[in-house]
Amino acid sequence: MNLDLTSKKFLKKLLKKEEIQPSKKMGQNFLISKNVLSKIVTTSELKPKDLVLEIGSGIGTLTKELTERAKKVIAVERDKRLVEILKEILKDFKNVEIVQKDVLEFQVSGSRFQDYKIVSNLPYSIATEVIKKFLEIENPPSIMVVMVQKEVGERICSRPPKMERLGVLIQSVADVKKIAIVKKDAFWPKPKVDSIILKIKPLIHADKKLINAEKYLFKRIVKAGFSSPRKQLINNLSRDLKLSREKVEKWLSKNNIQPIQRAQTLNLNDWLNLTKTFGDYC
Repeated sequence: MNLDLTSKKFLKKLLKKEEIQPSKKMGQNFLISKNVLSKIVTTSELKPKDLVLEIGSGIGTLTKELTERAKKVIAVERDKRLVEILKEILKDFKNVEIVQKDVLEFQVSGSRFQDYKIVSNLPYSIATEVIKKFLEIENPPSIMVVMVQKEVGERICSRPPKMERLGVLIQSVADVKKIAIVKKDAFWPKPKVDSIILKIKPLIHADKKLINAEKYLFKRIVKAGFSSPRKQLINNLSRDLKLSREKVEKWLSKNNIQPIQRAQTLNLNDWLNLTKTFGDYC
């Protein structure tokens, strides 16, 4: 079916015909920029043998491009109304599987998910949860090319002296790269904020325990360090980890970190070294 799914006129006509109002709660902002669409697809480096998981497929704007390049596309869409549109628009494609489900409940299992990619314009409200979910599982994707709210993307890619807790946790298990800023005009309805395209590549040998659960030491230490970002590390760590200031000072000094530093000035290796040496001093 030869349709211009980036046409705002077509999009409005289609949704009006189906009596659908885009849902703000579900983050339904539809991509209407061919340039942005092309950038996402190019960054994904799709090959004819690839399996692609797309999240929040909407009316199939990105889905259609993926099906034309990959061996198989699994399109996960929560909204039943849009699923019916997807089925109609993509009816001529035999290599797409449409799943009506909340992706946070979607299980990636079976031999077909041994090697796959995630390519998606993620709904703003669940973007962080989705990224963390697929970095934490036993079989993460080979790459994730995702579009998220700019503010979230900046936090994920943050660096000292403006490091963010989310950046530390994500970068401990993945390489992250900013690809392009996407202006709000690229969507209809127009959101209130800009977006950003990220390329996230899970680290093969990363210890997933680092971000999996509160009980793991790395996450506990990072959480404590960022608990009050404006306060000095010695205050945050001693209070939240229930340690004496003397012990924390020795621990920090051993890792060449000044007690008066703030969490956002530390790099990823600083946090990893603090975790490795925790038992020696605390």
